[in-house]
Amino acid sequence: MDLSDLSLFSMMSRRMSWLTHRQKVLAHNIANADTPNYAPMDLRKPNFSKFLRPTVARTEMRTTSAKHIEAIHRPPNFRTDKEKETYEVAPDGNAVVIEEQLFKVNETQGSYRLATNLYKKHLSMIKAAIGRDR
Repeated sequence: MDLSDLSLFSMMSRRMSWLTHRQKVLAHNIANADTPNYAPMDLRKPNFSKFLRPTVARTEMRTTSAKHIEAIHRPPNFRTDKEKETYEVAPDGNAVVIEEQLFKVNETQGSYRLATNLYKKHLSMIKAAIGRDR
């Protein structure tokens, strides 16, 4: 049985791969904290919600009577994450803020730990379902 055929495991593997690459980029930022004119980089967050959307077409809510309340439809992307500017720039042009980079490293580490724990739990559930829980 190939676990990559299951959408959940495929999505978790992609997430862990993205987090690994992000950790490398953040480590590169920290390593260049004293390099003149260095601008920190970060990866754009992937849209994992597209894997969670059902493939069935959406149904519209309609009123069949004048006494019904109309449904309010919000667009799916009513929240947008804007790229923020760096807080400080050193006199030599370096824009790496160590505290900000370490916060991102910690966030990435926690997300990776969550993904690996989910991976392990789902793997143990599959093993228990086929009778190989030990």
